[in-house]
Amino acid sequence: MTRVLNSERVEPLSGVLRSIVVFLHGYGANGADLLGLAQPLGDQLPDTLFVAPDAPETIPGMPMGLQWFPIPWIDGSSEEEAERGLIAATEDFNAFLDALMVDEDVLPEQVVLIGFSQGSMMALQVAPRRDDPVAGIVAFSGRLLNPEALIDDVVSRPPVLLLHGDVDDVVPPQSLPQAAEALQDAGWTDVYAHVMKGTAHGISPDGLNVALAFVRDKLRL
Repeated sequence: MTRVLNSERVEPLSGVLRSIVVFLHGYGANGADLLGLAQPLGDQLPDTLFVAPDAPETIPGMPMGLQWFPIPWIDGSSEEEAERGLIAATEDFNAFLDALMVDEDVLPEQVVLIGFSQGSMMALQVAPRRDDPVAGIVAFSGRLLNPEALIDDVVSRPPVLLLHGDVDDVVPPQSLPQAAEALQDAGWTDVYAHVMKGTAHGISPDGLNVALAFVRDKLRL
């Protein structure tokens, strides 16, 4: 049984909904953590609804933090627990996306996923395995999980923008070229990359500008 994901939202500035950006937050945060990006992005995307779901699980010993799935090298969980968590979170997020598109009467090509860290891992895990491609995936400071499985699992190939800080000390910067190579090996032709110079585990202003340009292009705005 899927778990219902709580979410926060910022309505379109124009009052007319033509597209949706879904934020996927990182490990230990919550939906509100990325929803602040709706302000700088919304000025350029006035017909866009911004939605930020909370990950479904609390983190043991971190009652205010949420996770999409356990991370063994951080929390001491087993690989089996991490895999079970990923499978369950994938089902939860797929159900969330399905309901969101029905409720707001939009098509997949009107939806962009923007993830950070573990949220990027979720976006890259879920979207390629959905029947209909979303408009695009923006993956900040994440990595592609189980890259060897992608060739067999891929169903759709939405455009992907990978962004990573070159001094990230949480998720290694080489995760970006590794993800790009795996995507291309799995048949992607629409993969973009941007290295955020002098940036640690975060989102830089130039990275956000590149992401905005990508989103506008893929939503045809």
